[in-house]
Amino acid sequence: MMPVSTNPRHSIRPRRLGIVLAWLVVCGCGTTKVYTTKTLPANWHAKPIANVTSFDLTKLSSATIPEDLIACEDVLEVTIASGVERETIQTMPARVSEAGDVDVLHVGRVKVAGLDLAESEAAIHRACVEREIYRTPHVTVVMKRPKVNRITVLGAVEKPGVVELRNGNSDLLQALVQAEGLTKEAGSMVEIHHPGFRPLDQGTPRIAEGPDGQPNQLTSFEDTPAKTIASRTLKVDLTSLGTGTKANYDLEDGAVVRVEKRDPPALQVIGLVKKPDRYEFPMGKNMRLTDAIALAGGTSNQLADKVFVIRRREGTEPMLVSTSIRKAKRDGSENMLLEPGDTVSIEQTPPTVFLDAIKGIGVNLGGALF
Repeated sequence: MMPVSTNPRHSIRPRRLGIVLAWLVVCGCGTTKVYTTKTLPANWHAKPIANVTSFDLTKLSSATIPEDLIACEDVLEVTIASGVERETIQTMPARVSEAGDVDVLHVGRVKVAGLDLAESEAAIHRACVEREIYRTPHVTVVMKRPKVNRITVLGAVEKPGVVELRNGNSDLLQALVQAEGLTKEAGSMVEIHHPGFRPLDQGTPRIAEGPDGQPNQLTSFEDTPAKTIASRTLKVDLTSLGTGTKANYDLEDGAVVRVEKRDPPALQVIGLVKKPDRYEFPMGKNMRLTDAIALAGGTSNQLADKVFVIRRREGTEPMLVSTSIRKAKRDGSENMLLEPGDTVSIEQTPPTVFLDAIKGIGVNLGGALF
């Protein structure tokens, strides 16, 4: 954008008042109705901008378990010694099922999810005795491989990429923490995409027949379709945290978290200001009319007062709001809250034209003296 000239010789040329009205005609706006700050429709008011650093992100956490507790899909190693002989020692891997139990050889299923290792040893020992499998077994449980969820975090975070979260401690808060938090460009919307999947333990397996016509080994799950879990997307508005019913922010393995990155349109300040230009709209801050004028170096004419604010939104015609600098300084409601993409124009009026003319005459007379 070319800066508006403030050369006095230029300012004494005949000007049409209301340069914004002319701009609207050029842009094809079909209406010339001018609103005031009091008559502007409510849906056209700028919304206060929330600072993402002020959000209470702890509300994104779900019920989690301590790191030393056993969770579903962890892989354990269970050792049962029933005597002093080496043959009486049995060591076996055991994966914790979605139901929270492990299948121990000869003993059967034992509930262990939510227990620590010592408690799980006691639970398996108790099952051995109660089910009369062993009389005085010595049970040892070791965590071989804890289940982790791989979560992809994208968008306005400090360290985008794939993070690994312990199953049972896999929620939106932990994902953002592992990504080192939100950047200053972060918006208020977070999108969570949970992938769909087809559980392998569902459906009826197809059993092939051997050469003798007898059932042979498991070959596939094709005969009966397995139950399919559909993918789903959840949108989280960080500005609404703490209101309404607490949502579930648990993340599944393979989930994708995308934090909105704001790239707001520039704020344009034109007309009778010292530095007319386009300015980046500040992230996480509210901008009012007087702030925009100060950003442009203040007015270039001491009598400048009339202001037009042009507000454009996609799919609609621009709205034109008339106010004044004096009103904005005197009345907070007149000091309009601006939004990205607004244009602020400090207008020429008869007093400003007269003052520019006086200045121009003074410059010319001063030049003649030399």
